[in-house]
Amino acid sequence: MMRLVEELVNSVCLNVAGVSKVTVGENEIDFTPPWKRITMLDSIREVTGEDVGGKTESELVSIAKKFHVKVEASMGGGKIIDAIFSELVEPKLIQPTFITDYPVEMSPLAKRHRSRPGLVERFELICNGHELANAFSELNDPIDQRSRFEDQAKLRARGDEEAMVVDEDFLRALEYGMPPTAGLGIGIDRLAMVLTNQDSIRDVIFFPQMKPEK
Repeated sequence: MMRLVEELVNSVCLNVAGVSKVTVGENEIDFTPPWKRITMLDSIREVTGEDVGGKTESELVSIAKKFHVKVEASMGGGKIIDAIFSELVEPKLIQPTFITDYPVEMSPLAKRHRSRPGLVERFELICNGHELANAFSELNDPIDQRSRFEDQAKLRARGDEEAMVVDEDFLRALEYGMPPTAGLGIGIDRLAMVLTNQDSIRDVIFFPQMKPEK
């Protein structure tokens, strides 16, 4: 699927700009495949020198505070890692980069990694400091999914409004069965921003009702 995204985005760039390189602000971005691939934990280690894998919540809080990353009491381990990545790593990723192998706590709907315990099979495409695409193997094990939902519900009880609830209808559907599958979402508006060198997403949104009245 990463090869599909590389080929698709590069093809769009060629059709829009005529070349595989575009200028965005002061940066020249090259969409020529292949793109860099690095795990989330390795990307954090590259920037901070810290290994956040397998750490307790209190250890992650200490690492976050060391780098002045804001954390709240409602945040579980996965969200703390996400905050560290989003603040310290993501803004530095200018060239298209696949961030892979996310911690399981960050991806309650993704299938566990087939060879790396504690991780899931997921990637995001980061470019110009922003996420352009998100994809993962869909979790189709109802027992594992229930456990993930229950962990999410505990975080919600702690005050994390973005955490999921236990979705009994979804779990019942999984119990009947779901074939192995994967999902991919590409942020068309953000991709349009990069290809047209726009700073504001409002300048590329297709639907005029999303723009402020003048």
